Amino acid sequence: MSTTSPASGVSASEMPPPRVVEDLLGLVQLLSDGTVKRAQARLVLPDDEPVPSADAPPPVRWKDVVYDETYNLSLRVFVPPAGAEKLPVLVYFHGGGFCVGSFAMPEFHAACLRLAAELPAVVLSADYRLAPEHRLPAALDDAESLFSWLRAQAAATGDPWLAESADFGRVFVSGDSAGASIAHHVAVRVGSGSLATGAVRVAGCALLYPYFGGERRTTSEAACPADKILTLPVSDQMWRLALPAGASRDHPLANPFGPNSPALDSVALPPVLVAAGDRDMLVDRIREYAARLNATGNKRAELAVFPGQGHGFFTLEPDGEAAGELLRVVLRRFVHGGTAAPAS
Repeated sequence: MSTTSPASGVSASEMPPPRVVEDLLGLVQLLSDGTVKRAQARLVLPDDEPVPSADAPPPVRWKDVVYDETYNLSLRVFVPPAGAEKLPVLVYFHGGGFCVGSFAMPEFHAACLRLAAELPAVVLSADYRLAPEHRLPAALDDAESLFSWLRAQAAATGDPWLAESADFGRVFVSGDSAGASIAHHVAVRVGSGSLATGAVRVAGCALLYPYFGGERRTTSEAACPADKILTLPVSDQMWRLALPAGASRDHPLANPFGPNSPALDSVALPPVLVAAGDRDMLVDRIREYAARLNATGNKRAELAVFPGQGHGFFTLEPDGEAAGELLRVVLRRFVHGGTAAPAS
């Protein structure tokens, strides 16, 4: 039996199948009827955790916790072996251009294991809703929900792992690429007073190669080096899929210093650390971001640029030399000492 659309007079069996209108690296396909197809990603799940041997040093513990029941959103809690003092908390948002990614992907899982073990810190690695099914500001709304959950944890110390190990007076918001963009917007919302934190004190913001955009091409974008992970066409496509329909790359959620972006002069931002590789297509935009923050007169943004590194170097090679330097020399000092490496 066939059905006919009153508007078209064409039977359902005669209608052409939906076509692919956007294909993001074979990972996400947006079809003409609005549906989205996603490739299955390889994930690290709790059942995959190896059983430590009796004579091995205590490993980093990790588990998954639901922080938003409405959208069934989870975060992964990483806690290093217990010490005499409670540890700072690093809230971490993964990258992926707002369109792909999960804390359970091997590269993000490995990076957060290393962050927890070597900073050391309690790391909360969060998932959020992805575009194009959920365009921005959905991811930022989810970040607010996470901080509501964290605020409740600080008030009632509900999760025993956090009650045992987390110092809620030293919370750092962080992330890589699109996750770093989320971290920036979280810090702005906290600093402007629109996001209440209660007993949670945001002590700093650590942005790893933040994913910002803009209609004007920077020199490094125009040169568009052959990066392993991010090229100009891919970046433009992810913004098309992630931003509100019809928005340009100067939308405030993409360009923090765009023509319609709110001024940050009066926002009480915490200390900001920005890290990037000098072969990253976005390096000029990242340099400009740090300079513009400091130009407001009351912001302390420090920039660390790593020679020979492209976009995503910390998560692509978490055991690499550059990732080790970023962690041990830059991030550890920023989180535990309140200052970062000198700006390059």
